[in-house]
Amino acid sequence: MAHFAKLDENNIVVKVAVVNNNNAPTEEAGALFLNKLYNTSDVWKQTSYNTQGGVHALGGTPFRKNFAGVGFTYDEGRDAFISEKPYPSWIFNESKCDWDPPVARPTEPVGQVWNWDEATNSWVPEE
Repeated sequence: MAHFAKLDENNIVVKVAVVNNNNAPTEEAGALFLNKLYNTSDVWKQTSYNTQGGVHALGGTPFRKNFAGVGFTYDEGRDAFISEKPYPSWIFNESKCDWDPPVARPTEPVGQVWNWDEATNSWVPEE
C-alpha cells in the first residue's frame, strides 16, 4: 500500500490517505488517482509508513525523513515531512528533520516511562 499526504496552501498535512499500489505505481499516478477519487485538484505527496527520523525501519531507503501525520509540515527544500515542535526548548535535528530534547531521555530503569517537563527542562518518571 502507498500512503499520501494531502497538503493545504501552507504545505501543512491535512489528511493522509492509503492507496493500493496498483493505483499508485508512481507518486504522480497516486496523486492523480486521489484527485480523481475526490474530484479535486489537491496537492498530494507520497510518504513512507516505514520512515522515521531519516531511517527506514525495514532497512530500505528512507523517504522524506518522516511518515507524514496531520499537522506536519512538508518542507520542499528539504523534501521532508516535519512534525510540529513539541516543546519550546526542543531543538531541530537537521539530519532527522525531527525535534530533540535538550536533555537525553533516561534509559534506566528498563521499562520506566518518562515524560518531558518543560518547566524544569528535565525528564520525570511517570507514576
